Amino acid sequence: MITVLATIIVLGVLVFVHELGHFLMAKLFGVRVDAFSLGFPPKLLHKKIGDTDYRLSVVPLGGYVKLFGENPKDEVPPELQPVSFSHHPLWHRFLIVLAGPTFNLIFAALALFLVFAFSGIPYLTTEIGGVKAGSPAAQAGLQKGDQVLAVEGQAVSRWEHLSAKIRQNGEKPLNLSVRRGDRDFQVTVTPQRMETSDIFGAKVSAVIIGVSSGDTPAVEHVGPLQALELGVVYTGRLTWLTVESLYKLVIREVPLKSIGGPILIAQMAGKQAEMGVTYLVQFMAALSINLFLINLLPIPVLDGGHLFFFSVEAILGKPVPLQHREMAQGLGLMLILALMILVFYQDILRLVQVQY
Repeated sequence: MITVLATIIVLGVLVFVHELGHFLMAKLFGVRVDAFSLGFPPKLLHKKIGDTDYRLSVVPLGGYVKLFGENPKDEVPPELQPVSFSHHPLWHRFLIVLAGPTFNLIFAALALFLVFAFSGIPYLTTEIGGVKAGSPAAQAGLQKGDQVLAVEGQAVSRWEHLSAKIRQNGEKPLNLSVRRGDRDFQVTVTPQRMETSDIFGAKVSAVIIGVSSGDTPAVEHVGPLQALELGVVYTGRLTWLTVESLYKLVIREVPLKSIGGPILIAQMAGKQAEMGVTYLVQFMAALSINLFLINLLPIPVLDGGHLFFFSVEAILGKPVPLQHREMAQGLGLMLILALMILVFYQDILRLVQVQY
């Protein structure tokens, strides 16, 4: 039940935010909005307020804003052209389409700001969560639960700082100050170049000692201004990491089995909800950044496809011929369907635990 409720909240909020961007920008420029729907048809509930029919639809995997005159084939009477999407200046149309993904990015930054402001910034301590058999750490006698206090006499409290000092040291002996229970002691460990996995799951060669972090985070409390700044900074970092992961996925440095679709999102949403509201909001922020980037891909039927055609129109000084756009949209739809089949396939493989 928690998983279902968390999934509805996550998808509902992110879809609402995205479509709200299109809706508000259209209203700002005076374009008539005929429908605002959460979910895809058939309609479940609806209420018309002014010119807009607000809908809650059955299929919860998206939503849409229907703008008056957005179909170039529609005949628009002269008196209604001021509220027609197709009759508005190119830069109006561009910003209306861009506003959807942009709102997803803004939402991510605001969500992280709220988490940081009210709950603090979570970070991993230097507690060792696991030791790889036969690794330098195992040979030095380090154990799960040990807390690294200092590296070469320099105090460390965050796992990221400990990792950075190990990498910077290279393959030279390293003196660690360690706490085990109520006892502090010194140990010397010599890092080695070994094969490991990076944050994307790809195999890489790195200088390591063979330990993994614990899973109990600590929290640093900050003021609202710093929380806002860090919300923006972390959003930028997550965006760049997502771009990098998509690139590595395309060049096959990251395996296809790492991708997922609605089933994986539901599983993760449920898990984050069980951990607490803070974790669920952070998950929504990360997913919102994914939606921002995916929607900007220059694939017809996505926002990025429309922005691509608008860019070509700006360069050529005239719209791309309708038949060319329809052909591209057909190909784009086929590509999107193929991607949907792929992510559902990967989701199902995870459920039945097929190894390949």
